[in-house]
Amino acid sequence: MTLDKLPIGKNATVVKVGGEGELRLRLLDMGIIPGTQVAVHKVAPLGDPIEIRIRGYELTLRIEDAKNIEVEPGDDCK
Repeated sequence: MTLDKLPIGKNATVVKVGGEGELRLRLLDMGIIPGTQVAVHKVAPLGDPIEIRIRGYELTLRIEDAKNIEVEPGDDCK
């Protein structure tokens, strides 16, 4: 599952960060690395961007960027 498909309020673990070049490096620099816990906190009224909670802070990502982040849903998503 990719991060853009994670429901609001649900937790997941980052499995893989995709993308190429500067996009991938930017995501990694923001702390989105494999093994990190992440949760979708809010979604904009039109669906883009989304706000996630990661490493104790809120981060806003475009849907296109979130599609590059593969996550494994936590127990609260099943």
